[in-house]
Amino acid sequence: MGLNVRRLLVGSPLETSQAVHERLSKVKALAVFSSDALSSVAYATEEMLLVLVLAGTGALALSWPIALAIATLLVIVATSYYQGIHAYPSGGGAYIISKENLGVMFGLVAGAALLIDYILTVAVSVSAGVAAITSAVPSLYDHRVALGILFIVLITWGNLRGVRESGTIFAIPTYLFIVSFLMMIGTGLARAMTGQIIRAPVRETIEPTHALTLFLILRAFSSGCTALTGIEAISNGVMAFKPPEARNASRTLAAMATLLVTMFLGITWLSRAYGIVPVEGETVVSQLARAIFGDGSPFYFLVQATTAFILILAANTSFNGFPRLASLMARDRFLPRQLTNLGDRLVFSNGILILGGMAAALLALFGGSTHALIPLYAVGVFLSFTLAQVGLVRHSLREREPGWRRNIIINGTGAVATGVVLLVIAITKFIHGAWIVIVLMPMLVRMFQAIHHHYQMVRRQLSIRTPDIPLPQPVRHHRVIVPISGVHRGTLKALHYARSLSDDVTAVMVDVEPEQTQRVREQWEELNCSVPLVVLPSPYRSVQGPLIRYIDQVSASLGKGDTLTIVLPEFVPKRSWHYLLHNQTALLLKATLLYRRTEHNEVIVDVPYYLYEG
Repeated sequence: MGLNVRRLLVGSPLETSQAVHERLSKVKALAVFSSDALSSVAYATEEMLLVLVLAGTGALALSWPIALAIATLLVIVATSYYQGIHAYPSGGGAYIISKENLGVMFGLVAGAALLIDYILTVAVSVSAGVAAITSAVPSLYDHRVALGILFIVLITWGNLRGVRESGTIFAIPTYLFIVSFLMMIGTGLARAMTGQIIRAPVRETIEPTHALTLFLILRAFSSGCTALTGIEAISNGVMAFKPPEARNASRTLAAMATLLVTMFLGITWLSRAYGIVPVEGETVVSQLARAIFGDGSPFYFLVQATTAFILILAANTSFNGFPRLASLMARDRFLPRQLTNLGDRLVFSNGILILGGMAAALLALFGGSTHALIPLYAVGVFLSFTLAQVGLVRHSLREREPGWRRNIIINGTGAVATGVVLLVIAITKFIHGAWIVIVLMPMLVRMFQAIHHHYQMVRRQLSIRTPDIPLPQPVRHHRVIVPISGVHRGTLKALHYARSLSDDVTAVMVDVEPEQTQRVREQWEELNCSVPLVVLPSPYRSVQGPLIRYIDQVSASLGKGDTLTIVLPEFVPKRSWHYLLHNQTALLLKATLLYRRTEHNEVIVDVPYYLYEG
């Protein structure tokens, strides 16, 4: 039944040979990998204005020059990643570039930054999407956390169904968003050129609370730099594209960057031209759409609906980037190797589920507030940008491929620019929440190192080529112990198996209930079995304690080449809920014996006896 439900929700399993057919075309890839970057225009301008307005409405005039600086930075970073795609066509983005060119430690720092960024992307995007919904339907405002978690669950489900299917699901809303935003920008510009601008009414007088200082301007700049989030996703997922992967990925990146610059500058310029001031309860995009199309216009609701969709679906970028990056790091043994496993639908299901759970928890922790989450957001993004571009400079210096001098200039300029922005963000947003990410990244790097050390230790100890660890010796004689609780068919099956291993077999019973023990003694004599029965006293009614002590005594008496085999009889009910009706003694005993450290040669064997419905 559980398998049928899973098939209904996720779909039928796909063969490994179908993986190449699950690749994305450029049209679908733009929707899958660009929704995060494109959706950021819905809140990047607003985050910038929210800082500037602290110095009064007059300071909002600085939004345009700040936006031009951000757009220039965006072009530099996009160009750098365009080169990175061709230099590393197998994907991996900042993690692979940093690890191979700057060293493992820098690669781990980039990996930690990106993983944190992907989790934050889901939380921020969904909370911003819910804010767009509550702007149009204010009665839903108090339910924003529940709505956000519901959307995360739905996106997780869509991604578990497979890359190509999720691309189909999310393509239409993404392109509707692009069309509606370009239509709003085009209409707004047309009205501005013809003098038909109707400025938004001022709802309240905003008194300056901060002086217009360089620090405040830099803080506004760092807030607006959220427009760059998600731009690295394509370089991380190159192998999700149809062949030729690098060419298709780089062209999709160019299209995304062009749309992103156009929409971000358009929204920022129109917000200033129409006199939009950020207010509590309604987004800047909502105010702008009202001013351009009119309150209650179908086009207004189209913009709000598509904005909500793209902001929520922007989380889909992380659901493609996080599992792929996690699988690469797990392949290098810095994360649990289960993250490399492809699920039934040829996606990294474990990574998808982990991302969905962590993002939902983060959204609930911060009350679904976009403004509370934003300060945590950009530190990891710009750290990975900087490391990737420094790594590309080292790559160009080492490989000296055609155009390597030009590449060094571009990547070097990008590294300096994003490094400065990183410093600005870390300083201006430190007390507003950025400190959490700054503290968390070293902890993650230490965790990666601990995981890697464990895998290295396991590999060394399991290798038959490790000279200082003796190899297991051949088994010359089995000494077998069969713990029993009664005489039944399961016991007989275990005894038959034990006798097939050795003639040196002993049955052992712990005397917990004297009456039951006496019945077993009588049944054992009637069985006329050649296997001796040893009864262990247990004054405190413990089964495991006396049995483990007996096994230790037998183990200590083993000779060279002897192996102690513990055969555990166990009956298996037909229905899973039937387990609740029985003691789990065999299960507990298995766990105790398995994790019990001993210097002697011991083997644990489980002999199941399957029950049927009678």
